[in-house]
Amino acid sequence: MTHLILKQLHIALALITVTGFILRWSWRMAGSTRAGSRWTKSLPHVIDTLFLGSGILLALSVAQYPLSHAWLTAKVGGLLLYIIIGVIAMRTAPRWQVSVPALVAALLVFTWIVSVARLRSPHGFFILL
Repeated sequence: MTHLILKQLHIALALITVTGFILRWSWRMAGSTRAGSRWTKSLPHVIDTLFLGSGILLALSVAQYPLSHAWLTAKVGGLLLYIIIGVIAMRTAPRWQVSVPALVAALLVFTWIVSVARLRSPHGFFILL
């Protein structure tokens, strides 16, 4: 698999995973039965596994690794923070006082992770300040 195809796959999976997160969160906030369906519970794990796998393959293909390259270390740390905040957003839904700020925070962290990848800087979009 060429580097460009792998990169495009990783980007597509990033968009799919964040879109799915927002959709599942919306269903939970609305009290929809779709939030508890088998597909809604299992498909995100498949997508996220492919997303993480493509990220690992990308790192291997360019021989850049966390702890050796600060921007990649920042991405991994950001991913862990995104997961923690995302769990808070999902588990506290439909209580909007906690869930909405957690959703916004998770999306800001996701945006920062994307900016770290694009700029290849551990500062991400903060470098522009």
